[in-house]
Amino acid sequence: KKRMAALVETEAELEPLPASLRNVVDQKSLQWIFVGGKGGVGKTTTSCCLSIQLSKTRKKVLIVSTDPAHNLSDAFAQKFGKEPTMVNGYDNLYCMEIDPNVEIGDELGEMGGEGDMGGLSSLMGDLVKAVPGIDEAMSFAELMKQVQSMDYDVIVFDTAPTGHTLRLLSFPDTIGNAMDKVLGLKNKFAGMIPQFAAMMGGQMPSEEMMMGKLEAMRDVIERVNLTFKDPSKTTFVCVCIPEFLSLYETERLVQELTKFDIDTHNIVVNQVLFPDKDASELGEWYGEEKPKLSPQAQELLSKLLARKKMQDKYVNQIWDLYEDFHVVLMPLLNHEVRGATKLEAFSTYLVDDGEAAEAGEATPLVTSNEPLEVD
Repeated sequence: KKRMAALVETEAELEPLPASLRNVVDQKSLQWIFVGGKGGVGKTTTSCCLSIQLSKTRKKVLIVSTDPAHNLSDAFAQKFGKEPTMVNGYDNLYCMEIDPNVEIGDELGEMGGEGDMGGLSSLMGDLVKAVPGIDEAMSFAELMKQVQSMDYDVIVFDTAPTGHTLRLLSFPDTIGNAMDKVLGLKNKFAGMIPQFAAMMGGQMPSEEMMMGKLEAMRDVIERVNLTFKDPSKTTFVCVCIPEFLSLYETERLVQELTKFDIDTHNIVVNQVLFPDKDASELGEWYGEEKPKLSPQAQELLSKLLARKKMQDKYVNQIWDLYEDFHVVLMPLLNHEVRGATKLEAFSTYLVDDGEAAEAGEATPLVTSNEPLEVD
């Protein structure tokens, strides 16, 4: 009896999780949701669709693009900038596109005095920039400080491609190391500060003022780091397509997230051909219909079937690798998902757990009453 109970328990553990992001939408404690993956896999579309679903259960939702090549404006067909702007058609959904590479001088300048030689920005800017990667890190710190002061229930980050995102996740450590180096230099050259002040006509900021900005920045980053590593407040949604390079990037991303102790248990697979059908089913159908088809039609369908077989191979690998993840297959449509109306419709695939497909409502690659458009 004990053995049987153990077998039943094991089978229950191996039962696949729902193919839906409903778990993210329903987790009301979440404050930050990062959406990332390889370039060109549909991160922005996924971010927008997820935000639309969140807007149905939260009071105020913000999407922030941290990708230098902003796409939120293109996705919603509406212009956004560095200030939160309400999305047309919604009363609780906002977007903003920020510049992730703000100059450090701009961030530190507010602590300096007046005049070219009296400001903190010149001296500290040069000092801090000597630390590799610190410019991006401090810009990120300023963004996080700004975000923390905003009154939103949840913020969705539409991130840059994987490499940039991994650097972003390492910023807390980068800044911590930078602070240690700068503080070490401060202690080493503390006796020179009065001499600098005399040379600059007494306009040089005090030692306490010089370090105040960096200390405050470190406090912000420490709080950000704690929020990053709290699965009740932060999660990361990985986005990919069923191809080798994208799957490889996804595995690298998942491993790095695990190393940083950042929660991730959802994967969205975009551009899937007929996710409710198997390649073997389509192969049988093609075998029966092939004699009736013209050579041109045979060539087109054989390529389509080859692509479907390749995708199925990688989808199966994703299921094997991430059996403890929620894996959502998003269909490849025969039109662009652009504009609030189409994003709203497409967003239902993120949360319906295949119900639309089972009910016959899924949009196929080509519909019977809508011809395939070839550019």
